[in-house]
Amino acid sequence: MTTTSTTPPQTSVAASARGLTRTYGAADRAVHALRGVDLDLPAGRFTAIMGPSGSGKSTLMHCLAGLDPATSGAVTVAGRELAGLDDTALTLFRREHIGFVFQAFNLLPMLTAGQNILLPLELAGREVDRALYDQVVSVLGLTTRLGHLPSELSGGQQQRVAIARALVTRPAIVFADEPTGNLDSEASAEVLGHLRRSVRELGMTVVMVTHELDAAAYADDVVVIHDGAITAHLVEPSADVLVAALRGRNR
Repeated sequence: MTTTSTTPPQTSVAASARGLTRTYGAADRAVHALRGVDLDLPAGRFTAIMGPSGSGKSTLMHCLAGLDPATSGAVTVAGRELAGLDDTALTLFRREHIGFVFQAFNLLPMLTAGQNILLPLELAGREVDRALYDQVVSVLGLTTRLGHLPSELSGGQQQRVAIARALVTRPAIVFADEPTGNLDSEASAEVLGHLRRSVRELGMTVVMVTHELDAAAYADDVVVIHDGAITAHLVEPSADVLVAALRGRNR
């Protein structure tokens, strides 16, 4: 299938891949999860990565985030090529430059929302940027919930705490893997709206893996992947264009 591409109105690139492959197993048991992916993720925008189950979207995110090593090719984040980093350097790089949000909220139950948000800074021995902290909790609608334990928060509020925790370190890019997968439709809309606000109002860069069209509608750009290859990179697509891109592999 011919790759569809449009150019986002942003010249700065937060992360990129060139000739990226990821293969599991060997010989006749080899699974080619990624097949020569070339991709630029624009800074300051909200990008969704979509594709059917087994398409390689989560593998792509894991390689871009330095959680999974590439078999070949190059991944660059915040101007640094990840292949040149050993395990210790990669761990430090992720801590300094990459934020993560997953389906599981991963909040410590004995800490308040505010303490959970500041935990990464405390562990890294970094000073708190109070202006950024106040801005993040305001944008995410958490100002009145900071003293509450996770058990006293709704699912949507807990996920927003997890997002705030990822943002207060001022990462170059935030990767969100199915962040609304454990939420009902109302809470999902709430979380996605706040993710979009973090891009619009805080200048953050967010890349989200999702299989849901409703979730992708909140993004600025949508990357479509089939069988380990990028088949479309769409800028602010309409629902019809996105559906056509997702179905295009079967035409």
